[in-house]
Amino acid sequence: MEGLMKFKESVEIPQHFEDLQYYFNEQGELRHMVTNKPFLYNYYKNEYDRNHKRYKIIGAMITLYVYELLQKDCNLQRITIPIDAAEDEPRSFFFMSKGLPSMQTNLFVLLQDSGVVRAGQWGQKTIFHHSLHKGTQVPYIKTALRDNGSVIVLNPNDNFVEMKEEPHTLVKTEEESCPIDTREKVRFTAPQQKLIVPKRCCSSPEEHTSYVWDHFISKSAARNISFIAHGYGGLVFMDLLCKKSKEVMSKVSAVAFIDSKHHAPHQARTDPEIQAWLRSHCRSWVLSAKPLDRPTGSLRKIDCPKVSAGTENCDLAPSVAFQSIFRFLNRSSKIRRSSITPAHTMITRSSARSK
Repeated sequence: MEGLMKFKESVEIPQHFEDLQYYFNEQGELRHMVTNKPFLYNYYKNEYDRNHKRYKIIGAMITLYVYELLQKDCNLQRITIPIDAAEDEPRSFFFMSKGLPSMQTNLFVLLQDSGVVRAGQWGQKTIFHHSLHKGTQVPYIKTALRDNGSVIVLNPNDNFVEMKEEPHTLVKTEEESCPIDTREKVRFTAPQQKLIVPKRCCSSPEEHTSYVWDHFISKSAARNISFIAHGYGGLVFMDLLCKKSKEVMSKVSAVAFIDSKHHAPHQARTDPEIQAWLRSHCRSWVLSAKPLDRPTGSLRKIDCPKVSAGTENCDLAPSVAFQSIFRFLNRSSKIRRSSITPAHTMITRSSARSK
């Protein structure tokens, strides 16, 4: 993008957590290096601006730390998109299992909520106040890989790059008619201006998800594709389903919605085929005081079955419903496999009678 190189990132992030005296202990909990106490927002007493700036900086460091976990701990590959991006063009990225295109496995696609959360996170506030185990997607990823599955970790909220122009100094010289000894140079610095540059093919969660579907998910050799969508991610999946219904319904075996913001009666109200597919292939874990997996709410014909997430806390729902979600997805994959007759199998009258 012409002229882009004269700008620099507006957020400067320290190199290490130690610079801010924080670390993650063995349980994945954020702790202060000196006091060993949990994270405290009001670190500078009653100084909102300083505390908020500090919170944003630590949040940015958490994002980088989770990226490192995805690559080193989960052995995922970072993929830059769009794939035809120019060298100086703002780009986004996501993570996926190495060698995914040719892997004939169960593929799990993770799609998080909107906001500051980036790839690998369910909720940043949960990481701050609970742990990496409860706030990141790492447990989901490791479970999928342990069961010989493959993973794509979407990054739907990485939509633009915010930059600021380097301050430049202008020099004003007094009129040449003034006596030489009275001439003086007046210097002033122009105010910094922020520049918001959208990332091509990734300027919104919907656009990002659609691009990764077209170029990676739909082209994979995966036998079963499952989506796990949290919060706004549920609405994003529904957008993908409505736009590419035939393709999505033929390739996706199951969808787990967690505290989803989708609205099936509105998004799929005119397509009975999508409505039927939602009822048979999807399940929604909703916030509820009921025990985990108890049926909850009215069962609308347009939407999928709803069960309790086992908590009324939206930030903790992915971790509380974790085991239940994988049971549902694995069972759905088995049902799909058993319903597909292998190409080499010949159906005879005797075999039909035995059934």
